Amino acid sequence: MPGDSWNLAPGLNNVGSYQVSGAPFASGSCLAPASGSTSLVVKFPAVTKWLQIEPVTGSGAVTPPSLRVAFSENGLHGKGGSGANGDGYNFRIHASSSFCRALDFKVSELWVMSENSSTFTFDIIAGLTNVPFPRTTTNQRDVNGTIEAGGPNWSGSIGVG
Repeated sequence: MPGDSWNLAPGLNNVGSYQVSGAPFASGSCLAPASGSTSLVVKFPAVTKWLQIEPVTGSGAVTPPSLRVAFSENGLHGKGGSGANGDGYNFRIHASSSFCRALDFKVSELWVMSENSSTFTFDIIAGLTNVPFPRTTTNQRDVNGTIEAGGPNWSGSIGVG
């Protein structure tokens, strides 16, 4: 056994990384593109402990009905789901609401786009762990006869990785 076997880099199941306060991450006035165009990916410099998304409203800002959020490009575009109207492994945030609490997710990136032909402005804050973002990279695999795409973060092609 190597002499430094105790000196392991933190990984997704490293409890201590999630017991301490997260390092702050904030990005204001993010602009999600209109549906049907290119999507916006928010890449975190490390794996998150939690995150919060707030729609920007007021001051004459025009916001569309909702923001589509996913953990991968596959999930954002409905791959793996029914595929109709972007249904898949994603969720929506309506402009009139907000997640006024932190979402306890360990992710390395978020994929977003507006639900209509308008752009959608939002703020995002997160607490970061000391887990390097490549630790969420997944491999392509066969799950009950369905091929799940590999890549950074959770693949989103058949749910979460």
